[in-house]
Amino acid sequence: MEFSTRIIHEDNIEDGSGAVMSPIILSTTFERGEDGISYPGGYFYSRYDNPNRHALENKLAKMENGAACVSFASGLAAATNVFQSLKSGDHIIIPDDTYFSIRSILDQMFGAFGISYTLVDMTDHAGVENAIQPNTVLIWMETPSNPSLKITDIEAIVRIAKKHNCFTVADNTWATPFYTKPTDLGVDITLHSTTKYLGGHSDILGGALIFKETNERYERIRAFQKLGGAVPSPYDCWLLCRSLTTFVARMPIHSNNAMQLASYLETHPKIERVLYPGLPSHPQHSVAAKQMQNGYGGMLSILVKGDRAAALQLAGELKLFTHATSLGGVESLIEHRKSIEGDASPTADNLLRISVGIEDIKDLIADFAQALEKI
Repeated sequence: MEFSTRIIHEDNIEDGSGAVMSPIILSTTFERGEDGISYPGGYFYSRYDNPNRHALENKLAKMENGAACVSFASGLAAATNVFQSLKSGDHIIIPDDTYFSIRSILDQMFGAFGISYTLVDMTDHAGVENAIQPNTVLIWMETPSNPSLKITDIEAIVRIAKKHNCFTVADNTWATPFYTKPTDLGVDITLHSTTKYLGGHSDILGGALIFKETNERYERIRAFQKLGGAVPSPYDCWLLCRSLTTFVARMPIHSNNAMQLASYLETHPKIERVLYPGLPSHPQHSVAAKQMQNGYGGMLSILVKGDRAAALQLAGELKLFTHATSLGGVESLIEHRKSIEGDASPTADNLLRISVGIEDIKDLIADFAQALEKI
């Protein structure tokens, strides 16, 4: 079966009622067998496993062509569990423009445990290799990056990692498996904030790790999930499975809208620069064209001519683009990232990050046109 058909029809819960939609299994505990020891239904306690979570993990693993998936209560919970699988003294290489909360986790939660990291421009392959130390165990990728939309050549970084016996993680939240499948490019673990495009409606909080193979690290992280308990609720798992049924329908609209909006803004005299991998002007456009299929995603950032005040004014004048955090929903959002990330952020003061929704593109462009006239 094809990708979209499998998402809709495979790994659904059947309870014998004939219900077309899978039920939500809210029970936290499950009955033992007549021997008082076994669990005939395969479930013991919902922190360990739940039918809705089991269905979700099977779907996500197949979407990324992975061997297994471990789901969490948020994307950062998923990231935290990767770092928990390391040991004291380990060194990590992360992108110099990585999502700011990843650095916060490493600084505030894991620095005291002796885990160190080096920030590297992932588009500089020689720089990545030169940053590898004897204790480097992990190379972390994020492509497109947040919010500067750099594109990492995944296969090239995987080759470097394998040469130095490092494992790799790729945050595929922005690209999603609709555009990029890191597992097919050799990545060991693919990370998602399922809150974003996989959820698609700004009403689910969740995260997931998809593994290329079920090795020792997978078993360790699976154990952390069960013991630590940072798991998504049955309802959130059910809601996410529901959202995945429209995933293939939503994603082309996000990408087509983003491409048209980026093209419009790139020529506007009040916009200094547009960061979108689908534009030929993007520095890594050729890399994006090589490893992204079906389009270039629904995210872009713009640098407004002027300063922080000009960027904030533009965001404030928009009517259809809600000035709010997050991304990947059907509605269009815009955010001034520097004000969220703080003074230590490398993000430019005049940068606005845009999550392009699935509204009619004529309305979205018209909204920017009227807002730009006012600044």
